[in-house]
Amino acid sequence: MDGVTSTQQLPSVDDVRSALKSVQDPEIRKPITDLGMVKDVVVGDDGVVTVGIYLTVAGCPLKATLTNDTKAAVSKLPGVSEVRVELDVMSDEQRTELRKSLRGDAAEPVIPFAQPGSMTRVYCVASGKGGVGKSSVTVNLAAAMAARGLSVGVVDADIYGHSIPRMLGAREKPTKVDTMIMPPQAHGVKVISIGMFTPGNTPVVWRGPMLHRALQQFLADVFWGDLDILLLDLPPGTGDIAISVAQLIPNAEILVVTTPQQAAAEVAERAGAIALQTRQRVAGVIENMSWLETPSGERMEIFGSGGGEAVAASLTKSIGSEVPLLGQVPLDPRVVSQGDAGTPIVLSDPEAPASVVLLEAAKKLSVRARGLAGMMLNVTPAGR
Repeated sequence: MDGVTSTQQLPSVDDVRSALKSVQDPEIRKPITDLGMVKDVVVGDDGVVTVGIYLTVAGCPLKATLTNDTKAAVSKLPGVSEVRVELDVMSDEQRTELRKSLRGDAAEPVIPFAQPGSMTRVYCVASGKGGVGKSSVTVNLAAAMAARGLSVGVVDADIYGHSIPRMLGAREKPTKVDTMIMPPQAHGVKVISIGMFTPGNTPVVWRGPMLHRALQQFLADVFWGDLDILLLDLPPGTGDIAISVAQLIPNAEILVVTTPQQAAAEVAERAGAIALQTRQRVAGVIENMSWLETPSGERMEIFGSGGGEAVAASLTKSIGSEVPLLGQVPLDPRVVSQGDAGTPIVLSDPEAPASVVLLEAAKKLSVRARGLAGMMLNVTPAGR
């Protein structure tokens, strides 16, 4: 049937290449035309367009997405009767050139968030002790920020107790392009975790120097792109990772998570007070598991009350500038069940009381003004 070609003009190769500018690599999030991924374009007399695409690696987990996006973009052109996509794999030299185009030709990878002029806001989600829901808060804040249209990344820096991939629903493995690591994405959030590199549920048995190196690789070797927000889910306490973060990203801010219990609050104060030594800003405090609302509307304060306010007040006094209480998150069993299912509650039920508080906290952290408020300055009084 040649009615298509006799009545409609066929698209040119340039027309097809122009249409391909709308197709982005699902991992890098840049047009495939800019990344050198278009191998060739052939337009047949019968309106069949064949597009050759270079994959960055042979086992690219998102090649089906790339194929479908290419077909969708090209099929919109007048005169196209069919789109065929032929996949090939980049050579080592092509991958090296791609890495240089994205990251530059530096001999050693650099941490982009530590460079002068970086516009990425970095929040270290910290707690004094485990079991306060720090990781749940992290994934819900990340999902809420991404839902606001921000470019968000999460580093699961809790090396021993990594749980972010499951809670965020990130099931893909990272892919490697030359010396770059491409992070998987879930709900619009890029995420990296040591759990993505260990088989099964194997424990990580590392000491300080290895922890520092792993964190450095997560920050420098991973291609994060242009992030608005980077969240780091820190292990409980004030150990090696907290110190390494302060060294690697001095401009990172600390977000303290606690429960209402006074004993937990006292421990949480220590996590925030590390800012006195590292001279980091404390972005605020989030109180988790604040109360349980019964079917009759009564609030049951299972873990006591006042912990979040006490931590915020204590840090405000010790740092010398306001450390706000960003929200009190009520207990909700769905926070747990949705975390296990990989869909944060702020997405599955944004009207839930816990979601409302977390969404508001995410909004406050997203629009936080830049400046020196809340940051320790490395100055001493002048002598007289």
